[in-house]
Amino acid sequence: MISALLFIPFLVMLLVSVPIGIALGLASTLALLVSGKVSSSYIAQGLVTSIDSFPLMAVPFFVLAGDLMGHGGLSKRLLKVGLVLFGRYSGGLAIIAVVTCMFFAAISGSGPATVAAVGAILMPAMAKGGYRPPFTGGLIASAGSLGVIIPPSIPMVIYATSANVSVTKMFMAGVVPGALIGIALIVYAWFQARREGIERSTERHSFNDIVVTIWEAKWALMVPVLILGGIYGGVFTPTEASAIGVIYGLIVGLFVYRELKFSDLHHIFASSALTSATIMLIVGAATIFGRVLAIERIPVMMADYITQLVSNPLMILILINLLLLVVGTFMETLAAIIILTPILLPVAAASGVDPVHFGIVMIANLAIGMVTPPVGVNLFVASRVGNIPLERLMRSAAPFLVVMLLILALITYVPALSLGLPALFGM
Repeated sequence: MISALLFIPFLVMLLVSVPIGIALGLASTLALLVSGKVSSSYIAQGLVTSIDSFPLMAVPFFVLAGDLMGHGGLSKRLLKVGLVLFGRYSGGLAIIAVVTCMFFAAISGSGPATVAAVGAILMPAMAKGGYRPPFTGGLIASAGSLGVIIPPSIPMVIYATSANVSVTKMFMAGVVPGALIGIALIVYAWFQARREGIERSTERHSFNDIVVTIWEAKWALMVPVLILGGIYGGVFTPTEASAIGVIYGLIVGLFVYRELKFSDLHHIFASSALTSATIMLIVGAATIFGRVLAIERIPVMMADYITQLVSNPLMILILINLLLLVVGTFMETLAAIIILTPILLPVAAASGVDPVHFGIVMIANLAIGMVTPPVGVNLFVASRVGNIPLERLMRSAAPFLVVMLLILALITYVPALSLGLPALFGM
């Protein structure tokens, strides 16, 4: 009965477009009041204690760092580097789109932010270069999902907190899977550009031009080195790295590139605060939802049921993948991680799946959900930025989804792709 009171109102509220944080909170409150196992003050306490976490402090800092760097001219310079390196190849702008998304992912840690920043610059340029706008939108929406796979990644911080694993180890485990998805998207985009007869750029860049462009972008190119190098080198924690990213973005934007004005800061701070507050509300409400699940022993019962039904680890991973792909189509990534981690992690662990590997599989599944309707947030951002009808964009994104699903299967069934790099560093 309590399970029904938890899930049915939640699903009904989602269907009528109630914000997910509110839906989670109301469903949890109803279930707790009916069960009577804990007092109503538990809800208020849970909202506070769930976000009272040092690792979670990285979330607002990474959001602010991404906003500062996007407005401060770093993304523009990354794009220029891509143009001089790959513009002369057939399908060069498509390659540049994916490469720029990969670099910006290592700055923002957010899929929608990556799509918005890269799409605003590249979509008009690719249209002039002969690319169909729906193809461009589908490519950038798909590549933008790398923002949650390539570290630093906000969903990885949330998963690490929920699963009680190392954030640093999660970041390191995401490098190879993120690179594989990026390379696969590049190969498909290059093939499709050649198939459609898109001409290579006639503009040629001398060796001196390349050196000068890379030199001008050195501060932007240093961001992943500074943040990830500092984390992996043990110089600072991921939370400290996020704060350093804010300071770095502020200094470079204001005093080096000088594209960030002091008059812009209050708008950027307000936008970042609003985004962070939304994330934290979802985290708090989803944590209470997860605690209600734990009180009712739903994760334990589900784990027992699945392991009795299916004992083969391969089949269990297939079932988990299918569930996550379906969930990703209608549930926001962070909420899905907090709700499903306590349910699915015991099932995966009982089958011998490493928690870090499972985290990468989960995040890769939910990243694909960012490009699948009805809650394909990257599709909505790309549609708005490129002024492309959503239905046309969805059709153009379908081949990219197939490519990502193939790499997902590889990541799922070859754990070394996720665990190899952490093992190399003795983690």
